[in-house]
Order: sequence, then structure tokens, then C-alpha cells
Amino acid sequence: MDFGLLGLPNLAELGRVTLRLVVAAVLGGLIGAEREWVGKAAGLRTHMMVSLGAALFVLVPIETGIGEGDITRVIQGIATGIGFIGAGTILKRSDTNQIQGLTTAATIWLTGAVGIAVGAGQMWLGIVCAISAWVILYILTGLDRWLDRGRDHR
Repeated sequence: MDFGLLGLPNLAELGRVTLRLVVAAVLGGLIGAEREWVGKAAGLRTHMMVSLGAALFVLVPIETGIGEGDITRVIQGIATGIGFIGAGTILKRSDTNQIQGLTTAATIWLTGAVGIAVGAGQMWLGIVCAISAWVILYILTGLDRWLDRGRDHR
């Protein structure tokens, strides 16, 4: 059944695209929730929007029938653009010579990759990546703190 109105696809296509967009947002939220939990400025909503946007940027060319080579250019543009967003989260504190925000910048970039994977139909890849990121961010925080304490004692 083709609705025709506003370019709506048949119900099966609408369901498939909606599922991809929702899963991309949820997976971005999984990563962003950890950033929010530790008090970072780029948290839940930012990561959800990055993942959702990346999925949409991939879905539009797929849905309009653009060739595979053109989609790779879209993905390159997303990776570069999200890199600029992540760069905005990095701060160099001149008073202490510390750089802050690298992990958040990396998670924003990774969240974009998750959105790309899900938008391109590789949902399993996005899920595995988001869970891996969550494990790195949440579970390995204790190891990171332990290593910091060892470095501070030297």
C-alpha cells in the first residue's frame, strides 16, 4: 500500500525505517546516559541526537535509491562533521595544563558511527558497538581510576 501523500512509503517500509531510527536513538541514549551520569555537558540528549541524525543521514540516500559509492561519501561527511562537534567538547585548562573532554568527544564520534551502522541496516553492529562502549565507559571506570592513583603516587 503506497500512501503517496508526503512521500510516505508502504507500512512495512515505514515500520523498518522507524525501527532503525528508534534503535539508533536508544543506542545513542545508552552511551549518553553514562556521560550524563558522570556529569558531562554532552549527555543523554546530545548522544541520542547525534545517533539519530547520523542514522537519518544514511537512511535518506538509501531510501531515495542513491548508489553505494554516494553513500560512502555521505558517511565520510558524517564522520568529519561529528568530529567537529566532538572537538567542541574538548577543553584545555591553561591553569593546570590539563585537557578535558577527550572521552566525551570520542563517545560523540562513536555514537555517530552507531547511528550510521543502524541506519544502514546493520543493527547488530550498532548494538554490539554501543554495548562495548557502555562497558568501556561504565565498567572500566574503576580500572581507569586505579591507574590514575598509581600514576599520581609516582
